Amino acid sequence: MRIRIVGAGAMGRGIAQWAVTAGHTVELCDVRTEAVTAAADFVRSMLDRAVQKGRMSAEDAAAALGRLIALDDPWAQGPECELVIEAVREDLGTKTEVFGRLEETLPASTVFATNTSSLSVTRIAAALKDPTRLVGLHFFNPVPLMKIVEVVPGAATRPEIPPALTALVEGCGHRAVTVADTPGFLVNHAGRGLVTEALALLEESVTDPAGIDRIARDVLGLRMGPFELMDLTGLDVTAAVIDSIWQGFRYADRLRPSYLTPNRVAAGLHGRKTGHGWFAYGPEAPSPVPEPPVTGDADRPVYVAGSPADPDVTTLRQTLTAAGATVENGAEPSADALVLLPVWGTTVAAAVAAHRLPAARTFGVDPLPAAGRRRVLAVTPAAGPAAARDARAVLARAADGGEPYAVSVVRDTAGSVAQRLLASVVSVAASIAERSLATPADIDLAVTTGLGYPVGPLAWGDRIGAGRMLELYRALHTTTGDPRYRPTRWVTERAQLAMALTDPGTAPAACLDPAGRPDPEPH
Repeated sequence: MRIRIVGAGAMGRGIAQWAVTAGHTVELCDVRTEAVTAAADFVRSMLDRAVQKGRMSAEDAAAALGRLIALDDPWAQGPECELVIEAVREDLGTKTEVFGRLEETLPASTVFATNTSSLSVTRIAAALKDPTRLVGLHFFNPVPLMKIVEVVPGAATRPEIPPALTALVEGCGHRAVTVADTPGFLVNHAGRGLVTEALALLEESVTDPAGIDRIARDVLGLRMGPFELMDLTGLDVTAAVIDSIWQGFRYADRLRPSYLTPNRVAAGLHGRKTGHGWFAYGPEAPSPVPEPPVTGDADRPVYVAGSPADPDVTTLRQTLTAAGATVENGAEPSADALVLLPVWGTTVAAAVAAHRLPAARTFGVDPLPAAGRRRVLAVTPAAGPAAARDARAVLARAADGGEPYAVSVVRDTAGSVAQRLLASVVSVAASIAERSLATPADIDLAVTTGLGYPVGPLAWGDRIGAGRMLELYRALHTTTGDPRYRPTRWVTERAQLAMALTDPGTAPAACLDPAGRPDPEPH
């Protein structure tokens, strides 16, 4: 295929490298000729590096470079050009002007694709004489390494174009997901669950950014915590995306921004690129503050509160016993025992009040299975500091003399940190699925490939179980009164029907036989 790429910046040159490596001929152009020269040099250097690392032969690299054509005029005639990919700056006026000029010189058979990450594909296409020829083709940076592409049909896009581009993308070694033309498309939309909830936890002073990041990595298994991620992306970029998606979905509570970000953006605390964001960077930045050592009495007796029929209670008792802790039996704790309470969407304070537990020595424990060696202890304002240190020491114990657990100490809040982060990630993905903005399989594929999560959000929810997730949302919603935790229809229905969250289910259209023949009854 002959592809013209208009825009020779970071995205354009990455797309060019990807396409020529896959065997396509690329006309690379820009209104700035020096940008085309720099981009061609960059592609050459990347191909040379691939040869040096043994990922490509010298012959293949030379052939790929031979397929890269530096075009002086972006608006040149191109009777053989089958596809144009626009990768200019993220501005509606600029993009519509580019496509308008291309429409004057390229044949009607040439498909137009915009690499926009945030603008409406339909609005870009609306400026064309023939809006049916334009589609969104959203790559991620760096293009050769980020092996996911969002194919975004506009309202008028011809139906044969998206599958053709999906075949092109997958023929070049990337994965393609088809996404509705909505704010944030799929990856950016799905990614809001983690960062907005992390900011909400920080608003409540549950713990500091480093503490939230530790729990995100060690309990949920994320490669980067949400605050590390914001610093890497740039808080200015993150905040703008959060705001635009929230506004685009008519101020949905599930996507609500935080009041914490505007002042930090105004102060230039954007992250790595400015040397300071949630954390400091650079040679003069102070070293990260280490976690305080575990200093309490690990032999102090503990009592696990809650119903004996609750699996979380049973699991915590068994875990502590296996680690050699002294776990009391009986209907009530002794006068000296620490009271440990598994919490699922609720607070320790509510349990203290409801069951008349000793407030100074009652603590919450997150029962969510940890991906790493970290446990989370929740303390109320009434907790005794010495008792909290002892509870931390007890939770740090490991069975069979293994490596002790790290134990995060956080402020008591509904659901604790990991539960709320996970609940938000799954909830935002479920809201995408229930609106039919993307299929469950594409949601999970895009998130794992584009965001690096250890598992797709819907599959992650299935690991917990739809019924258990519904219980978590109901508890969070009841405890906080915040509509952001209202259970989605997607989770509610699947819990009620004993279905998986990854199951797309039966659509009404599937129940209509166009030939008028009755469906055979299932066996």
